Amino acid sequence: MQAIQRAYRPMLEPLGLTYPQYVVMLALWEADEVSVVELGRKTRLDSPTLTPLLKRLQDKGVLTRARDAADERRLVVALTDAGRELQRAAWDVPERMVCEVGLSEEDLALLHRLCAGMRASLEDNGGTSRT
Repeated sequence: MQAIQRAYRPMLEPLGLTYPQYVVMLALWEADEVSVVELGRKTRLDSPTLTPLLKRLQDKGVLTRARDAADERRLVVALTDAGRELQRAAWDVPERMVCEVGLSEEDLALLHRLCAGMRASLEDNGGTSRT
């Protein structure tokens, strides 16, 4: 994971983002106005990691956190105009990372499928090995 974060750093620093913050922003750019619980599921970040990360992103002005009027137990995260503008500034990061890694599109697609399959298997098994 540290190698991945190091590879992203030069692309994300000009945007003022760390890798975990970028992961959260990617999830919000995909689906805006989601609960913190849903965002945690999408990003696979636990609450002790996600809560301070969201606070820092809110302090940067790229998102808001507010209680849902229909259910005050639910905290909703939404992009601000600055958060949507940041998406336009970050549009080329995925392509630049593909170039950095040097894998073909087919290899990247295979790697994605393998990782998704491994993650699903681990989640189905509760993270325990069957061997």
